[in-house]
Amino acid sequence: MAEHHFHLKADWPGGRNSEGYIEAGNLKTKISIPPEMEGPGVGTNPDEMLLGAAATCYIITLAAMIERANLPLKEMSLESEGIVDVTNGVFTYKKIIHRPTVALTNNASEKDYTLLRKLVQKAEKNCMISRAIQGNVELALEEKII
Repeated sequence: MAEHHFHLKADWPGGRNSEGYIEAGNLKTKISIPPEMEGPGVGTNPDEMLLGAAATCYIITLAAMIERANLPLKEMSLESEGIVDVTNGVFTYKKIIHRPTVALTNNASEKDYTLLRKLVQKAEKNCMISRAIQGNVELALEEKII
């Protein structure tokens, strides 16, 4: 069994509305609470980072599956939305919606499109971040296949 270890260093100088800094490999950024949650809104925040982790994991997983299937990919993009619910002062990451747009080249067959539709769904189930948050955060896909 192989294990991969990732490390993050965080500096946080003060109370709730301070500004901190994180560093993890190529990720180096200021952090704070977002303005929507009455914070200073400097740098990024945990909500954006969870959304970023889920989105990048999904699109990279999908790209790898498309490549392994030898589908004639023309282009691919992704927009993702994270929804945080606040009930009685409790913040809960409720839902992540991925909206991938995938285009195949003009010579793609109907068989290619059928496989692509399956892979768009399968990538969400095989992404390790999706598996990590499964049961805690609802995941949804609204794909556009061209």
